[in-house]
Amino acid sequence: MPTSTPAALITGGTTGIGRATAELLHERGYRVMVTGQNPDTLDAARKELPEDVVVLRADARSLADADRVAEEARTRFGSLTALFLNAGITRPMPLEQADEATFDEVFQVNAKGQFFTLQKTYPLLADGASVVFTVGVGVTRGLAGGSVTAGSRGALLAMVPSLAVELAPRGIRVNAVSPGAIDTPIWTKSGMPPEMLAEITEAAAARIPFGRFGTAREVAETVTFLLSDAAGYVTGQNIVVGGGSGLTP
Repeated sequence: MPTSTPAALITGGTTGIGRATAELLHERGYRVMVTGQNPDTLDAARKELPEDVVVLRADARSLADADRVAEEARTRFGSLTALFLNAGITRPMPLEQADEATFDEVFQVNAKGQFFTLQKTYPLLADGASVVFTVGVGVTRGLAGGSVTAGSRGALLAMVPSLAVELAPRGIRVNAVSPGAIDTPIWTKSGMPPEMLAEITEAAAARIPFGRFGTAREVAETVTFLLSDAAGYVTGQNIVVGGGSGLTP
């Protein structure tokens, strides 16, 4: 297992679950680097995260940006003990309204971008390191209008077992976390009209046994566990953080 001060890279780490995980890992002694693309959230992260957290602009669709992020991690940290591949977008749309441009964007960010970030940073991963993908309960629990987003995240989930086997000789663990309905900015950034957003979030909360949305911090706690040595014998798994979502009709 890695013995030096742990270092973590988090894609999509300027808001929501990614940012909450960055804060939690920093609290627990990790050196942390986060990426994002939105100028406003990048600026807020630079101002509000601890000053030694590295905040980088990176387009999750760009392999050139993935190369640049990997080189920055190499320069600053030397190696990585934790990689949280969290960057993602959601674009709810009925089948008949789906268009090629949106389909390509969602798959490029959610699947292609995260896979190639892993490829580019793989040489930096220390033996015994941990990789976690954000997937989501929508991959296995149907939601009308969610097929494109679920398909892109489901591609990651399908990769997890094979990657876990492939990286096991170096003791590198690969897992996924599937948040349920979590109170993060991804809902407001989805582009849904306010009335549709309110209807969907109300219906979602009503189907959760806990009767509420989860918090980004609650998901971050699970991610931090998977990234830590406490989960040293856990690989190839998908952990749902959903307040019991799906347990009742």
